[in-house]
Amino acid sequence: MKSSLAAELGLPPFRARFPWWGADLQTLRDTLRAGAPWPDPGEPVLTEVGQGDRLLSLLDRPLDQQVDQRAQKPPETRSGQALNQPQGAEAELGQARGLVLVLHGLGGSSQAPGVRRLGQLLQRHGFAVLRPNLRGAGPSRPFARGSYAAQCNRDILPLLAQARQLAAGRPLLAVGLSLGGTVLLNGCLAEDPLGSPSQSPGALPRLDGLACVSSPLDLVACSSQIDQPRNRLYQRWLLRRLHQQVQGDARADAPDGLDGDPGGPAPSIRSFDAQITAPRWGYPSVDAYYAEASPLARLLQGGQGLGPGLPPSLWLQASDDPWVPAGGTEALGAALADAQTTWAPIHGNSAVLITPGGGHNGFHSQGDPGRASWSDRLVLAWLARLVGGAA
Repeated sequence: MKSSLAAELGLPPFRARFPWWGADLQTLRDTLRAGAPWPDPGEPVLTEVGQGDRLLSLLDRPLDQQVDQRAQKPPETRSGQALNQPQGAEAELGQARGLVLVLHGLGGSSQAPGVRRLGQLLQRHGFAVLRPNLRGAGPSRPFARGSYAAQCNRDILPLLAQARQLAAGRPLLAVGLSLGGTVLLNGCLAEDPLGSPSQSPGALPRLDGLACVSSPLDLVACSSQIDQPRNRLYQRWLLRRLHQQVQGDARADAPDGLDGDPGGPAPSIRSFDAQITAPRWGYPSVDAYYAEASPLARLLQGGQGLGPGLPPSLWLQASDDPWVPAGGTEALGAALADAQTTWAPIHGNSAVLITPGGGHNGFHSQGDPGRASWSDRLVLAWLARLVGGAA
């Protein structure tokens, strides 16, 4: 879409703010300024995903409608609280404008600073927020064995179905940060259980709107990018977090070498995916995993029957992102802008915005108010427009 999208949504162009100049400082800002954990009043919601596994999400009501202000610790540390019940999550959400699912990225969780910050901004503007933890991440660790992947539809589809029930007729929207956007895109484009390429006629879409921030669309390109010498420290940090998530796993069905402690961090994200992610999710090789879990090709085939599963969508990407190359998002933007391509099944409200700076999931801009980044404000304005109201 035209670069005027930010102006259409009432925002100035992105301009990095002092002292977060350059791609790396933008990327690292939330890590360097994480501070003390915020009190988390989220209400636990468990999603059954099969074979006795469950995902733990946290439900946040709009700030003026919260009903439980007693919880001041992450759910896994609350003494005396049973987590096998939704803890009131099925109650009415009052006058919430919609339910927004905010999904973390690689190595993250519902407690990640970016997830919490965006969630609180949405709450302040009348949205209820659901913050899931994917398999093995954060508070989901005791409830689901293994680890997640860029395409983990057997987990994400039950989660989206439950979120639709929790929305109770309100718009169901989602924001994916980094790999979280890839996971959500793959879920929207997945076949239904009957094998048809999209949901049955007359069924509600899996989502009514989606925003992807710094999300990989081509995993091969992304793996090559993160393996560049300039990203050595980033990759080492990510691998430590991924290794922590899989330490202690002991599965009878695990391939050789994956039972229990994998034996130390893999030397690269690609080798981690080859040793752990691909086998655990049933892929014969890491190349097969990257090919099938990269949504770009299917997005560019909008006329091939998969397009109807995609809701109105926003893709936000920085051209200087050190982790995720902008090429995939640029190709998507060119296809969306080209009237000759087969984008008719995809809602006309979809848009691509590529900024000259912002790093990876950074976008800390001049004029940002308090705990809200420029991308947070853009996503809020986008979702508010979809549900028919001002931010």
